[in-house]
Amino acid sequence: KALTETDGDMDKAVEWLREKGLAAAAKKSGRIAAEGAVCAIVEDGVGAIVEVNCETDFAAQSDKFTGFVKDVADAVVKSAPADLDALLAAPYPNSDKTVGEMIPEKVLVIGENLKVRRFARYCTGVTVPYIHMAGRIGVLVNMEVEDIEASAVTELGKDLCMQVAAMNPSFCDKADVDQATLDKEKEIQLALMDNDPKMASKPLQVKEKIVLGKMSKYYEENCLMQMEFVKEKGVSVEQHVAAVAKELGGKIAVKSFVRFERGEGIEKKQEDFAAE
Repeated sequence: KALTETDGDMDKAVEWLREKGLAAAAKKSGRIAAEGAVCAIVEDGVGAIVEVNCETDFAAQSDKFTGFVKDVADAVVKSAPADLDALLAAPYPNSDKTVGEMIPEKVLVIGENLKVRRFARYCTGVTVPYIHMAGRIGVLVNMEVEDIEASAVTELGKDLCMQVAAMNPSFCDKADVDQATLDKEKEIQLALMDNDPKMASKPLQVKEKIVLGKMSKYYEENCLMQMEFVKEKGVSVEQHVAAVAKELGGKIAVKSFVRFERGEGIEKKQEDFAAE
């Protein structure tokens, strides 16, 4: 059909096909992409994590899609983009196109709408990556290390990544919890006591003291460093990190982490792909 439309001119036929294909890609751009994968890598000491979405789990498992996600992560490492717009304008690896220009090309090949949703990057300290369930969850943990070889803390970093993947903490350390969050938690705890017949009649001062005692439980459930270490009962992550640092003869400070779970927060639309 392309050759008929272009009077047998091979070059024009290829161009015609690309134009038709890109139009089809643009048509797909409004469709919800809630599947996909998270990729976390460390290259030359720089850590990057990205989430790229597609429409179906079937496409997400294809080599073409996973290769594209890895290339986007490489672009984050090499270009150090400040935001998503800068990432889309960054050079795509081994190509004369940008990441944004490559997306329609990949839509043609993969056959689904694609979205580069978010990313994070660490360029200082020691960063350890972890991927869970073939890209369903990705984690980067960033540490500041003194007098210890980076390779010596890889196992610790992996353990911390797995803890973050499994427990999904909201904060790295209790010092990171903002005042607004603390105030809201105290408000919830006071409301619970007001609705408890045994506690409702107690004076406000007594209730506030009880709430302060409950805050340590909040830290244990929401802050990575105060959580119980999953591999050692009765020991907090903070205590485990300190023990590893002592054993290795140096200092280790867990500075930050990033956890991406594919599709979180995206409202999924029920589609009948077979019928389509």
